[in-house]
Amino acid sequence: MKTLLISLITLAATALGATAQDAVKLELTGNDQMQYDKKELTVTEGQNVTLTLKHIGKLPKAAMGHNVVILKAGTQIPAFAMKAAPAAANDYIPQDEESKKLIVAHTKMIGGGESDTITFTAPAAGEYPYLCTFPGHFGLMSGKLIVKAK
Repeated sequence: MKTLLISLITLAATALGATAQDAVKLELTGNDQMQYDKKELTVTEGQNVTLTLKHIGKLPKAAMGHNVVILKAGTQIPAFAMKAAPAAANDYIPQDEESKKLIVAHTKMIGGGESDTITFTAPAAGEYPYLCTFPGHFGLMSGKLIVKAK
């Protein structure tokens, strides 16, 4: 009986460990100088990713809004940003079907002192560009999500 109990506890601990490895929490900050604090974020394919974007500046969303949009590997950031620029009513997320298919995940647009958290499943191994789509920000506010193979 004692051996069975130890086996069950070991099995439960292993299962909990696997669950913890399948989830990751990341944080990215943006400021009033149009900068993210990280140029790279790293996860493992299939992980449940919780990403929090915090705007550590003071300026309002209308003047210095930030979001983070993670795009499919190979997406051209300038071309995507040009499609996003006129989409103010949708937090600068383009609504055409072609653009929507390029988005892995995105936060809402936030202003100084605000934050937004999203959860998504990490895609296949590769490098996925991310950017802020507020007009003109992508030149300074971009990076890459590195997804490692399991």
